Amino acid sequence: MNVQTKEQSNENRFLIGMLLSMFCWGLSWASGKVLSGYGETTSVASLRLLMTFVSLFAILFFIKGKIFIRSQGILPLLAAAVCMTFYNYLFFEGLVHGKAGAGGVLVTTLNPIISYAIMLLFSMRRPTRNETLGLLIGIVAGAILLKVWDNWNSILASGNIYFVMASVTWAVLSLFTARSSRYGSPIAYSLWMYGCCSVLMLLFTSTRANASLYEASDRIFWWNMLFSAVITTAFATTFYFVATSKLGASKASSFVFLVPFSAAMGSWIFLHEQPQWHTVAGGLMGIGAVYVLNKKSDQLSVNSDQ
Repeated sequence: MNVQTKEQSNENRFLIGMLLSMFCWGLSWASGKVLSGYGETTSVASLRLLMTFVSLFAILFFIKGKIFIRSQGILPLLAAAVCMTFYNYLFFEGLVHGKAGAGGVLVTTLNPIISYAIMLLFSMRRPTRNETLGLLIGIVAGAILLKVWDNWNSILASGNIYFVMASVTWAVLSLFTARSSRYGSPIAYSLWMYGCCSVLMLLFTSTRANASLYEASDRIFWWNMLFSAVITTAFATTFYFVATSKLGASKASSFVFLVPFSAAMGSWIFLHEQPQWHTVAGGLMGIGAVYVLNKKSDQLSVNSDQ
């Protein structure tokens, strides 16, 4: 096997791995919906965060990676941990009240759009024509996903308010994690972030609630917890970090477009949640908005390198 063939083979493996990782991210919404029915939100989220921490520690031990980060990264890490803790709470609380498919499409569609809007706000610059177009499409997509023409009370009661807050929280979180590589290995940064998250969530979890969760848990619970915490959060996310360095950020980020689709399909197959027309239409429009924003972003980066 020559060098070019070997490189192509390695790239194909990464592409297949990215496909599997994105589908795992999408299916985690259906899995989270199952977990949310076993106990209080704080208890379920606390266990998920703790298992993620242990899994990341095992990964770093296996690959013999560096476990520590630079001292300059401690404050951003603590801020990221607060955001991630709040996001996990909103994730499960939204699933208690709402549908997994709708939540998966809504959050994964709005995340990059809100993140881009916050980036523009912090950079203190006016959006370009294409950026304005992308953001406007994103706003319309969000309105369709939320069915704003319906009664506002039904929107609040459906769990969508938690999903919207989760999207905003994730966008703020991305501000603290975007430069995590400056402070050490991204996996090590994630390890300590989830470790802090575990401690923070435990502060809001009662011993009685934890005991009730363990009493209610069964084989279905533990399989879903294993998938949600270990397969999805630890392995799939870690693979995404590695694949990004191999495939390039632009190509790797394009795979995120698969997450809303797999979230809707997974909820349809495993939870029998029929996809609604506004979820499909809003999701597709949101993907279009992200495409417009990413396309412009790529052009800007190319121009800046010339």
